[in-house]
Amino acid sequence: MTSPVALDPELETDAEPVKGEQKLEGRSPGQLMWQRFKRDRTGVICAVVVILYFVVSLAAPLLVKLSGTDPYTLYGQDPTYADKPILDQFGLPLGYFGGVSGDHWFGVEPQYGRDLFAMLVYGMRTSLFMALGVTVLVMVTGVIIGLIGGYFGGRTDYWIGRVTDFFLSFPQQLFFIAFMPVVTAFFVDPREETPTYFRALAMLIVLWLLGWMSMARLVRSTVLSLREREFVEAAKVSGASPARIVRKEILPNVVTPILVQFTYSLPSTILTIAFLSFAGVGFVEPTPDWGRLFAAAANYTEQDPAFLFFPGLALVIFVLAFNLLGDSVRDAFDPKSGR
Repeated sequence: MTSPVALDPELETDAEPVKGEQKLEGRSPGQLMWQRFKRDRTGVICAVVVILYFVVSLAAPLLVKLSGTDPYTLYGQDPTYADKPILDQFGLPLGYFGGVSGDHWFGVEPQYGRDLFAMLVYGMRTSLFMALGVTVLVMVTGVIIGLIGGYFGGRTDYWIGRVTDFFLSFPQQLFFIAFMPVVTAFFVDPREETPTYFRALAMLIVLWLLGWMSMARLVRSTVLSLREREFVEAAKVSGASPARIVRKEILPNVVTPILVQFTYSLPSTILTIAFLSFAGVGFVEPTPDWGRLFAAAANYTEQDPAFLFFPGLALVIFVLAFNLLGDSVRDAFDPKSGR
């Protein structure tokens, strides 16, 4: 009778997995998150839609060149285009649905005859990249302040909390409406028009200064729950510096709420910028902007309701896609979601 042969442990680890069993060894949390996200059809579709918006914004000059228009020319008043009338005697677009034609894909603006397609893609370009810059600054500032307050605690956390409360006391949009004329009076000659870059810089600074608090509080609360965990205590015992502990042990564990908050903050920032332009303290003529299109549409709604259709539809689709993308990212990071 032969005795059983002992199996080499290394041979056992190299054995082929059982058929139908997924081999998850060696996968990082990021890879597992990506696998769950790819199985979420809604999230993938929304990600494609969001990427498409940014591609269209980047390619705005090329798209406008292909359409043969630009967002600044007054096609309804420029004598150069008198042989192709696009407005009637009342200043309303000729043709159907706001003047949609082969020359003007989304129609034209009443009274002036500016091309709506060119205004929309350039307006998307202005709003998206302005909002992206604001959101990145807000996220970075909030993460740094939240990490410092949550990790060090004590007096540091106390004073950071009081500063946060102070900034939270300012109503963001109302403060900006009151702030813009003051800044303009200080830095711009009243006899001169306020430059577009100055308006963009003023919006960037104010929205940044008054927007980091929610991110800081979110990160602080997460760090407070992490700093007493075993792996953080082990790093302290091993002699790691606070900067290394924050960078190597704590920061990777707050990536999930940061990304989820980012996906919710960007569309909210776009709506805020659109509101400021709608209220007349953001971007103004002739800079194309989503909010300016809505402000103009408010004047044309009774005579030409079609002017609001394409800008409104584009904004609704983008905000909805980004919010659904945020839900999908949150579920992908959550191992209990079962996706």
